[in-house]
Amino acid sequence: METNGRTAPRSRRGMRTRQALITAAREVFERDGYLDARISDITGTAGVASGSFYTYFTDKEEIFAAVVEQVNEEMLHPHLRERTGITDPRLLIDAANREYLRSYRRNARLMALFEQVAQIDENFRRLRVERGDAFVQRNARMIRALQERGEADPDLDPLMTAYALSAMVSRMAYWVYVAEQPIAFERLLTTLNQIWANALGMKPPG
Repeated sequence: METNGRTAPRSRRGMRTRQALITAAREVFERDGYLDARISDITGTAGVASGSFYTYFTDKEEIFAAVVEQVNEEMLHPHLRERTGITDPRLLIDAANREYLRSYRRNARLMALFEQVAQIDENFRRLRVERGDAFVQRNARMIRALQERGEADPDLDPLMTAYALSAMVSRMAYWVYVAEQPIAFERLLTTLNQIWANALGMKPPG
């Protein structure tokens, strides 16, 4: 199995060391930014020998990609309906947006960094697009399911609608948690949920 260009560690000690490096890299990137972060700072923060870094990663770009992958896993929250048992469409939208906003708020410093690095690194820009597509595809599946049950406007293109609504939620999260616009969490969530429901042509709760 290949992970970020290196063979994934097989021993528990190896897995712990690799994870310690990723955790340390996250701290260093958040503190120093991408351009000023140094591998020596990452290994020092992780408490491992400098040479150990190259057992698991080839360079700074590769461990940054590992941090991105970890954050993506934390934020995507797939199979929401199966995990929560929620079937009411409005509650499902609320749960999806609530999880996303909470994750974005928790990872705000990294999300700001991701925005910056996407402007200077083509490979990372591609990763950002792939991450965005994962969110969009998840939301498109939810919209399509609502249409099939007669709970959303059947004339909407699920994928295009998902792009538009996902971009709205993501950008609002940026403005509130990175640009620090003073909007309370519940107010933000309620407004986004209502825009989603209106856009999908959902009937008011009965």
